[in-house]
Amino acid sequence: MLLFEQAEKIQSQLGHKLCNSLLIFTLVFLVIAECLRNRRPRNFPPGPLALPLVGNMFSLDLRNAHRAMTELAETYGKVYSLKLGSTWTVVLNGLSTMQEALLNKGDILNDRPVIPLHVDKDRNQGIIFTNGHLWKEQRRFALFTLKYFGVGKRSLESSILNEFIYLSKEFANEKGKPFNPHYIINKAVSNIICSLVFGQRFDYCDEKFLKMTHLVDKVAQIEGSIWTQVSQMKSKMFTVVVIDFVTHISKYLKIEMHSSNLDPSEPRDFIDCYLNEIQKDGVVDSVFHEENLVTCVFDLFVAGTETTSTTLRWALLYMAKYTEIQEKVQAEIDRVIGQSRQPSMEDRPKLPYTDAVIHELQRISNIVPLSLPHVTKREVQLEGYKIPKGVTVIPNLTSVLFDKSTWETPYTFNPGHFLNKEGKFVKQAAFIPFSLGKRACLGENLARMELFLFFTSFMQRFTFSMPPGMEPVFKPQASITLKPSEYEICITQREVCQSRI
Repeated sequence: MLLFEQAEKIQSQLGHKLCNSLLIFTLVFLVIAECLRNRRPRNFPPGPLALPLVGNMFSLDLRNAHRAMTELAETYGKVYSLKLGSTWTVVLNGLSTMQEALLNKGDILNDRPVIPLHVDKDRNQGIIFTNGHLWKEQRRFALFTLKYFGVGKRSLESSILNEFIYLSKEFANEKGKPFNPHYIINKAVSNIICSLVFGQRFDYCDEKFLKMTHLVDKVAQIEGSIWTQVSQMKSKMFTVVVIDFVTHISKYLKIEMHSSNLDPSEPRDFIDCYLNEIQKDGVVDSVFHEENLVTCVFDLFVAGTETTSTTLRWALLYMAKYTEIQEKVQAEIDRVIGQSRQPSMEDRPKLPYTDAVIHELQRISNIVPLSLPHVTKREVQLEGYKIPKGVTVIPNLTSVLFDKSTWETPYTFNPGHFLNKEGKFVKQAAFIPFSLGKRACLGENLARMELFLFFTSFMQRFTFSMPPGMEPVFKPQASITLKPSEYEICITQREVCQSRI
């Protein structure tokens, strides 16, 4: 009996040792497998060592990913790779690299990667995150329709200047006291999109309009967190907010009303044009349908409101800080336009300093620092490296907009970056805040028009300053864009303009 018990004890000990050995072997095998999986393919762009499971997550400050990615380029070159989550990502840095990738080889890099965050939202609908035939048709249609309704023309110019009158009254009502201009500016910019989509503007107190602008702001805030972008994590909050927006916008679109009053020969807005496209006969497997219309409107609102509104908020902050630049802009506007009329796009060539300030504001505020991700359709070679099909590619716009070899003082607000010795405006090839290629910002022409007319009107009518004892804070909040931290500002009417409001 004693021998039997001892045998059982030895067998049990051997069993435990065998289990432990198997466990250790399994762990070692998994670690080795993960290390092998983290090895870069042959002739793949270099980069920092990718750790098992977490990849290069600890190589980046996710609150300041664009700066971290720019610094990594100094070590690993203009084209390098990172393991973000379970997938390889290639980061492009420098103007020549982006021109080669997005212009010369744009046909291979025109697609967007599948981002889980957007799957529930659009199911391959809309303009921004679609690919192939669907994307080409939606972008072609949107560009044509925006142009039809006045983007780049006098008709839309009048709408923007008219909206400024409403905005200026809101500013004047504050009577020079400190206030946060965030949502007032959001409403004004959103109304320009409303005039294109709905064919009308809305009162700033309209409850449905207020909810819509609030939802757009919320969507941009959730969608734009750097962590969400680089890790491609789903967000239940994002899905809930987007569904709320889509439900709200679907009711607000009044598609049935548009359909019943539709005159194909005289479309009133984007919705009418889209409904006309839906009703075309003989279209097989059309990519135009009412569900896609709602998603396209969603994309137009988020892209068309967020970027311009954010740039204008940065503009007020920089003008309050650099009062000597503000005064110089005002003097040029007074000299060229005066006070008897509103600005016009025709004034732009006659306002080189003002134009330079607007460009410098866009450069230094760096609204979309990492652009939007691309994905390779097939294998492509960049800077001598081989990038396989299906790899996510990030154009690091920060590396171009702050390139020390291009800009005299890259981290200082300096309108001189866009002026020659004679004070004339000079275009810069490295000015690419809207990115490059066929995936460049759809609303670039609209944004340029809005920024010039709103900013010039601001400077013509008002003076901007910080509240007594307050200093402007230029540390951005990470969202879909780099937003300024919430701030209060004092806006006073210029004496020469008092009688005009």
